[in-house]
Amino acid sequence: MRPGGFGSYMLAMDQKTYELIGADYPGNRVEDIKNPSLGWMIGFMFVVSFLGLFSLVPLRKVMVLDYKLTYPSGTATALLINSFHTHTGAELAGKQVRSLGKYLSISFFWSFFKWFFSGVGDSCGFDNFPSLGLAAFKNTFYFDFSPTYIGCGLICPHIVNCSVLLGAIISWGFLWPFISQYAGDWYPADLGSNDFKGLYGYKVFIAIALILGDGLYNLIKIILLTTREICDKRSKQNDLPLVSSFQDSETSKILTEEKKRDQTFLKDKIHPWFAASGYVILAAISTATIPTIFPQLKWYMVLVSYIIAPALAFCNSYGTGLTDWNLTSTYGKLGLFIFASLIGTNGGVMAGLAACGVMMSIVSTAADLMQDFKTGYLTYSSPRSMFVSQLVGTAMGCVIAPLTFWLYWTAFDIGSPDGPYKAPYAVIFREMAILGVEGFSSLPKHCLEICCVFFALALVVNLLRDVTPKKVSRFIPIPMAMAVPFYIGAYFAIDMFVGTVILFVWERLNKKESEDYAGAVASGLICGDGIWTVPSAVFSIFRINPPICMYFGPSGASS
Repeated sequence: MRPGGFGSYMLAMDQKTYELIGADYPGNRVEDIKNPSLGWMIGFMFVVSFLGLFSLVPLRKVMVLDYKLTYPSGTATALLINSFHTHTGAELAGKQVRSLGKYLSISFFWSFFKWFFSGVGDSCGFDNFPSLGLAAFKNTFYFDFSPTYIGCGLICPHIVNCSVLLGAIISWGFLWPFISQYAGDWYPADLGSNDFKGLYGYKVFIAIALILGDGLYNLIKIILLTTREICDKRSKQNDLPLVSSFQDSETSKILTEEKKRDQTFLKDKIHPWFAASGYVILAAISTATIPTIFPQLKWYMVLVSYIIAPALAFCNSYGTGLTDWNLTSTYGKLGLFIFASLIGTNGGVMAGLAACGVMMSIVSTAADLMQDFKTGYLTYSSPRSMFVSQLVGTAMGCVIAPLTFWLYWTAFDIGSPDGPYKAPYAVIFREMAILGVEGFSSLPKHCLEICCVFFALALVVNLLRDVTPKKVSRFIPIPMAMAVPFYIGAYFAIDMFVGTVILFVWERLNKKESEDYAGAVASGLICGDGIWTVPSAVFSIFRINPPICMYFGPSGASS
């Protein structure tokens, strides 16, 4: 998520997850926060979102020029931008835009059509179409005709989509029906569907185990890779390069272009004192302000976060440059567990979530800015202009993200496990904080043992992906992707798999066309469905309900 987005999503969402969990910890209730309003969210965003932009600016030359980090996404963006300046690139871009507009319109009007049949009940409309049968529907196996998830399937790699489907099959196809057989023994049989002492707890905590196992493995891997690369760079600096006295015209041209890029990148200086003073001033303001918003998070804890955050931001930015893996959420989880356990039951949950938001904001924006610096370097863009653009974009995000969230919050039942907007990570992160506060005593029977198995499974699967040959490892699933359907359900996995099947067939029929237009088609499907949520939210605010409830039941059943 881009700057300004995560904190408003994560911390505002906590209001709903508190209602769902019902955990009555002193100092952890939303009512204990001063002024939990839209202005409160915007204010929090402004005091935490800019620090990451100042934290690594002095190291931009080291990361981009000296270490020559790849930043694959930033490089791909630069290549796309540069292609627009050729006749072929401009012509292709125009066709891509037309394709995007076409599928955006199709997606928008399809979502509009579906709205008429969605009624006011819990099981109305195409979103609850039992396409694989009623028995499968009860275990969330159905195709819900969502353009958004189909578009995601077109964008995401095949292994991601297959991993999501595999996770859905393991959880909703085997694990949850198996655990349900022990209702009354492993957990009370009369609990509600959203009670963490029952089956719902297994869903959330096993998903957490997979996510933590995957995140911890990749964090250690990135730290080891970063350390090794830095040591290799330093050892190579002592070696004198061998310069050939003869260079062909192609090599000379490449060296000339590289020299021009270097000069452009270094021309507009951003003085280290400016970045350092900006970070110190913003950290001081934030240290004084955050405890007034979250009294559970003391000022000295905020200060400690800002002292160690640049080091974590460097690790994350370096790892992103090497592998394109942005492990922001992993660093946030570390802060969450540490602060939640330090403060304990008297405010630890809210303090852990707030510290997580602060840490993620800094680490994420630093990596994003460095990746954009790489894009600017390859496109001959002014780094100072890019830095100012990031400041403006971050400021806009601090206002737009909370406003967007407020629109959804007002119009839809955000966070409901039975609704379309489940907000899974809001529940998962909150449960992580509760786990950090009170340990494992709140888990249902055998939940810890099963969590340990899946945590170890995530480590083993990641290790297999690294030690096996590439032709084998590309078929090994990704634990992080497998974890998501454990909590959400299998329906979106089926939608994404439909998208990946479409892409697979398209690649076999015309690989060049699929490479050129798959992203545009996917973006159109996602954007059209997303744009429809705005009029849908307006209808909901004014209590304008769909006229028809299309419902499916077994043959011969009474209405």
